[in-house]
Amino acid sequence: MTAVTRRQLDRRIFALAIPAVGALAADPLLSLVDTAFVAGLGASALATLGVTSAIFGFAFVVFNFLAYATTPLVASAIGRDDQDGARHVVGRALFLAVTLGVVSTAVLLALAEPLVRVMQAGPDVIDPAVSYLRIRALAAPAVLIVTAGHGAFRGLQDTRTPLLVAVLANLINVVLDPVLIYGLDLGVAGAAAASAIAQYVAAVWMWRRLRTRLGPINAGLGRSAHLSSLLTAGGILTIRTLLLVLTLALGTAAAASTGTPALAAHQVVRETWFLTAMLTDGLAIAAQALVAEHLGRGDEASIAAINRRLLWWGLLVGVIVAAGWLAGAPLLAAGFAPTAEVGGLIEGAARIAGLLAPTAAIVWVLDGIVMGRMAFKGLIVSTGGGLVAGAIVFYLTGIYGWGLPGVWWGMSAMIVARLLVLVALVRR
Repeated sequence: MTAVTRRQLDRRIFALAIPAVGALAADPLLSLVDTAFVAGLGASALATLGVTSAIFGFAFVVFNFLAYATTPLVASAIGRDDQDGARHVVGRALFLAVTLGVVSTAVLLALAEPLVRVMQAGPDVIDPAVSYLRIRALAAPAVLIVTAGHGAFRGLQDTRTPLLVAVLANLINVVLDPVLIYGLDLGVAGAAAASAIAQYVAAVWMWRRLRTRLGPINAGLGRSAHLSSLLTAGGILTIRTLLLVLTLALGTAAAASTGTPALAAHQVVRETWFLTAMLTDGLAIAAQALVAEHLGRGDEASIAAINRRLLWWGLLVGVIVAAGWLAGAPLLAAGFAPTAEVGGLIEGAARIAGLLAPTAAIVWVLDGIVMGRMAFKGLIVSTGGGLVAGAIVFYLTGIYGWGLPGVWWGMSAMIVARLLVLVALVRR
């Protein structure tokens, strides 16, 4: 690949990746803003967010296939110059988003308290956690509409619109959080209400922008071939995502079993980790869109060049993120810890997260490459291996009393196991 071609490819990659970073960061940033405001209520309130974020993530990240399956299907249609096909894929994705959102709301409202108790929450955490979870559950349809919209716009090679939607949602949340949490004295329930309102406003705007870009969208059953493609890919991706979120939930449960201070610290580090991971995940989004587009054209030579360039940038970004974690660990503790004990735990876990960053960056990029080729089954093997490796370390942490550092070494084991499987998959 010549220098000129490399520069052109870099421009395409970052035209997609940079706005995607902001859009991807929407949910972690929204949770991080909640964390910052709720930190003033004490360690129990922070622990409440730790439990509910894990449950809410488990309930809704499993539906990320609405983005991950929609992106390559739309991009492939665009690569074939099939605008009508792209529009129908988006319609089916929105139909699934609304349907699954309504069902999810009903399930979470009914099972909120049992789910909180399964997470081994302390007595002081159960009631506020149940209240928070039930309020956030009301926004399930909105969350999934926005998720499907992200996938649609990524496939259309437009990551700027999802960024604008994300900015709107977070601005609304920042304004409402202090008003509802402290002004109306609603506590953690106010944080949940602020997030839910912001997500509904974002969903309405996302739907309107999709109609403007694609024309009238029939979000009904319609052409069954497109629905079948989404359901097939969605089923595979749902299994993969369940395995990933289960690993994260096991990590939160392991932190909870060591006490409220450790759980509060884990909440801060985990949410910050999700946010910094978005820097590399933006490259993964570019991989999904570009690889799928060229796959639709049958251009394997370009796909190989895209892969090499994305992995190089992924490693570089991972090293930068690692430096930020290692240097910023004391600042993170000072900014979010309600007590000195929680601060010390945050700082120690943050350093482990920093050492993990370059490896994690490569894993995120490889995920995007594999998704762009719609080779979703390989992701199940990778994520399953990560679950086994992480679960072993979490179990040993409970036996030997390794505390919160043990939980984050378990997260590291999960990432390394996933890397080994993905490298073998891509080489094959």
